[in-house]
Formats: sequence, C-alpha cells, structure tokens
Amino acid sequence: MIDSQKVLYNKTGNDEAYTPDYGVEPILKFIPKNAVVWCPFDKENSAFVRLISKTNKVLFSHIESGQDFFEYEPKEKWDCIISNPPFKKKRQFFERALSFKKPFALIMTNAWLNDASSKRVFMNANKQMQLLMFDKRIKFNNPYGNPNNKITFSSSYYCCDFLPNDLITEEITVY
Repeated sequence: MIDSQKVLYNKTGNDEAYTPDYGVEPILKFIPKNAVVWCPFDKENSAFVRLISKTNKVLFSHIESGQDFFEYEPKEKWDCIISNPPFKKKRQFFERALSFKKPFALIMTNAWLNDASSKRVFMNANKQMQLLMFDKRIKFNNPYGNPNNKITFSSSYYCCDFLPNDLITEEITVY
C-alpha cells in the first residue's frame, strides 16, 4: 500500500539517468503484440518510447509535464508498464505499479535484491517477482546524453506477470 503522505521523487541529480537503446532492446521481445505500453517516467525522445513505438502503441508521461506517477494514470486504455523509474523511493514506485494489477517491467538496481522491501512488496501484493538480468552493467546516460561512467551497480528489469519465466539472463552488447 502506498503511504498516504504524498511521495515526491527527484527530477534532477542522481535519479536523472537515462536508459540507452541497448538497455531497452532486451525487453522488446517480451512485449505482447498489440499491447499498449505506458512509459510513465519518459519523454517523447526516450529510448523506451522510440524503440517500443516501432512495434507497439506507446503512451508516455513524465513528472516534468505535471504527470506524477503517484497521481496520474492515462485516460486511454493501456496494457503494461515499461520504464526506468527513479532509484530513490523504489518501494513506493513498485507498490504503485503493483496496484494497477497489470504487467510491468521496471529497471532497478540489483542491490535492491539485498533489501527485504523488494521481496516484501511483491509478497504483499501476492505476486511473483520476475527478473530479466544481464551479463554486463548498463551505462545509463546523464542528462547531456553521455554515458555515466560513475555508475558502479548492475541493473535488471524487475517484472510482474511479464516474462515467460521468473528468471531470465541475457547477454547485452554495450555500445
């Protein structure tokens, strides 16, 4: 359950890291055909919106446009969520995603697996956590479009009702 107090997340600083194309490509093959995908932390030029829209209809929203994930949901019908939420307030983002009772795939640091809240959030929703893990770290881009070489953690897609198996590992080509 989401805290009754409004949860704010940063628009700048450490949480402003953009997923490069090679970080989006592995999830594409798991998106159901004809699914309408909501990218709730994205602008029109994000890798998620650009790449997913080649095969699926995409709805996108971003806090800078006044569309706060904790208060906003598209009026148009959507089928699943795919995105890269801010890494702060992880638990609240996943609680909100689970509250929609629809499939999702959200990139998050693997360090979160060491935190009891990652498992508890899924257990409280009576849902199985699924992971799409990679053989290498994704080098997220900074707001200027350059790879942030200071990122020292690996990430995975934490999913719910999205993957054909609960754990999938993939090789990625960093470019």
